Amino acid sequence: MITLFAKRVGWSVVTVLLSTVLVFTAIQSLPGDAASQILGQNATPEAIATLRRQLGLDEPPLSRFLGWLGRALQGDFGTSLVTGNAVGADVGRALVNTSVLAGITVIVGITLSVALGLTAGLFRDRWPDATISTLALIGMSVPEFVIATVLVLLFSIYIPLFPAVVIAGQNASLAEILPSVWLPAAALVCVLSAYIVRMMRTSVIDVMESEFVHTAILKGNSMPRVVFKHVLPSAMLPTLNVIAINIAWLIGGVVVIESIFNYPGVGTLMIRSVQSRDLPTILLIAVFSALTYVICNLLADAAGHLLNPRLRYPRNAK
Repeated sequence: MITLFAKRVGWSVVTVLLSTVLVFTAIQSLPGDAASQILGQNATPEAIATLRRQLGLDEPPLSRFLGWLGRALQGDFGTSLVTGNAVGADVGRALVNTSVLAGITVIVGITLSVALGLTAGLFRDRWPDATISTLALIGMSVPEFVIATVLVLLFSIYIPLFPAVVIAGQNASLAEILPSVWLPAAALVCVLSAYIVRMMRTSVIDVMESEFVHTAILKGNSMPRVVFKHVLPSAMLPTLNVIAINIAWLIGGVVVIESIFNYPGVGTLMIRSVQSRDLPTILLIAVFSALTYVICNLLADAAGHLLNPRLRYPRNAK
């Protein structure tokens, strides 16, 4: 197990490095740069060239990337080309806001989706299964912006319970953001739960048909004991990777939802940074997103080893 995770950590480092290379190359291929975006369309070529020299954009791309990488390995991710602030501070504030949104979504979404998926699997081909599966398919099929728009119409216009958008800016405090976080969280729960419900339902059905579950029932164990001791842990194994990917997707910044609700998170900051070609900010977001995916998948693998005795004790597995 230690050797396996050592290999995974090694590949994780390669994944993060490749993600930064790809993002840097993609931004370099876009027309314009930070200097032209800052000065606007009416700027003279001389003014743009002067600003490019001041920002270090006149250096060769490879030299700029290697210089950034060397500083990043020392914990210095540079300053924003647009605001002049430390990139770590700007991304950190956005990360706090996204973490609040993601935390609420994860707690509600995973609890709800596991319960619904378990119920659908246990009541296979009956009305609870049909109802839950239909709702899950709707959640998987309908685009995120449609779900968000419907929620705004229902709970901000027809029944004005929550604000439609976040009015506070990027530097807003948690108290200012909290009243506006519920609609974005509800939209994300709908999207997040749909995939986990489908996976959980399939896993429960497969486990319920396995021999060890039939044996446990024949031994006289009550159904709640069979479900919570045998079915649920085994059904969670294939679902963990889906949960890990969705959590990484959330923490990495949900661009569409944050844009619709003007939520000051990582996704919104990434859009603004791409528009302004703020390369240091984009690179730090790329590093953070890649690390989030890597860490979530490693945690899912670790949880899978803890839940599956055949992986913990391979010599005893048949």
